[in-house]
Amino acid sequence: MKNFKKLVSILIIMSMIFSLTACGGQGSEQATDTPANNNKTSDIGEYSWSLGTDSPEDTVTHKYAVKFAEEVNSLSGGKMNIQVYSNGVLGGDREMLESIKGGNIQFVVQTTAPQVNFMPKLAVFDIPNAYATIEEVRKAVDNESFIKTINSVYEDAGYHLMAYADQGFRVMSTNKKIESIDDFKGQKIRTMENSNHIAYWKALGANPTPMAFAEVYIGLQQGAIDAQENPYEVVVSAKFYEQQKYVVKTNHIPHLLSLITSSDLFKGLSDAEKAILNEAAVNAKAYARQQADSRVSDRVSIIESNGAEIVEINGETFKAMQDAVQPVYASIKEQVSEDLVNAYLGK
Repeated sequence: MKNFKKLVSILIIMSMIFSLTACGGQGSEQATDTPANNNKTSDIGEYSWSLGTDSPEDTVTHKYAVKFAEEVNSLSGGKMNIQVYSNGVLGGDREMLESIKGGNIQFVVQTTAPQVNFMPKLAVFDIPNAYATIEEVRKAVDNESFIKTINSVYEDAGYHLMAYADQGFRVMSTNKKIESIDDFKGQKIRTMENSNHIAYWKALGANPTPMAFAEVYIGLQQGAIDAQENPYEVVVSAKFYEQQKYVVKTNHIPHLLSLITSSDLFKGLSDAEKAILNEAAVNAKAYARQQADSRVSDRVSIIESNGAEIVEINGETFKAMQDAVQPVYASIKEQVSEDLVNAYLGK
């Protein structure tokens, strides 16, 4: 037994020596075979970075973050390492944005909503019913012209956008079936404290009511509100389907997930290091989108199995919704810029 333990110890030490050698001047086979790593390994430094999210581990947000970290490690041959911290361990969304600027953490994955306080022009994503499908949204935010325009917004604020993934659309749950635009009228719907969101529901004839998230379930149960809006993920996790008969595919706003770093950090990297981060971001984005599609499908099944009905919005009603909210479009265009709105809408 003693000899066996000694043999195991020798093997572990040899393995460690081999690993250190593989990560040395010649680089690992995986790193040198990867397009992003065709540069000399001397151009790739050794880093130990942190990435924060304010979301639980069982979310697309966390999966997106972990995949990015894994890709960076793999593409750099183990020289660039990222530790992912979820559940707000490194702070809430606002605190993490401030920490990136201060250099205390290096990457964040979060929805664009809290970033509007730092970058008001990101209100462009509040444009309602801009696209009917998530595939159209993805095509829009991947467009080179749009990426260049939106990245200038991040750069001006001291950030660098790596990529956008998503968690599908925000949708409406209600006890009144939506079959035409008239069915929105008078419905008391809980919204976030966001002037653009409130203006949207008012334009449809609904009665938007800002309310703390923690109060929504009881509000629905007691009839203080008739409806609410959130991604499918939240409809299921909060069990809103227990109090609502319908989940309506209003698809009014995409729930985008941004992967960002500081502009100073990114600019300070070598071309080889930037290439690694860019390729890792593209790969992680594709993975996160696949996960989002899978989870939306799963959440829809859970909603239906619990007795609520998924309601499709027909083309005529969707067009009527778009026409009704044109004043909201105009208002957001004034808040951001015509160029940014046109870039997002592909005009």
